[in-house]
Amino acid sequence: MTTYPWDDHGRVTDSPDRSVAEHVERYLATEGRDGYLEGGVPNLVLTTIGRRSGATRRTALFFGRDADRYVLVASGSAVSARHPQWYLNVEAHPEVHVQVRAEKFLARADTVTGAERQRLWRAMTTLAPIYHRYEALTPREIPVVVLTRLPAAP
Repeated sequence: MTTYPWDDHGRVTDSPDRSVAEHVERYLATEGRDGYLEGGVPNLVLTTIGRRSGATRRTALFFGRDADRYVLVASGSAVSARHPQWYLNVEAHPEVHVQVRAEKFLARADTVTGAERQRLWRAMTTLAPIYHRYEALTPREIPVVVLTRLPAAP
């Protein structure tokens, strides 16, 4: 059986963006009662494994739903030509830990492409129109990621 850094409640590093780290702290302390709806959009807490360090990293992100999957947009907290760190981490280590309100589960993160990306991008820009602005300001195609819940360990 595979073990993950979050299994033993070890040291976790929150986002270096202080406002995001504070959001994560509020979210976790209240099981999402404070922080689930941030900016008028539902949020979850995503825990990844650092691609180089192997350290456990945590951030809060807007999300949408696509049937039983969770949809994320890898725009970053500030528009730049580089993908956000959490996205680079899930590319290297796609198994992640997710918390939505009080519910916690493991998931697999996959980047979608083609028609599926376009469909989910439209859904996410409807949910959070700010993504249109981010798209206009960055030279990169902003990745769209789906989180698929993994079966609970026996």
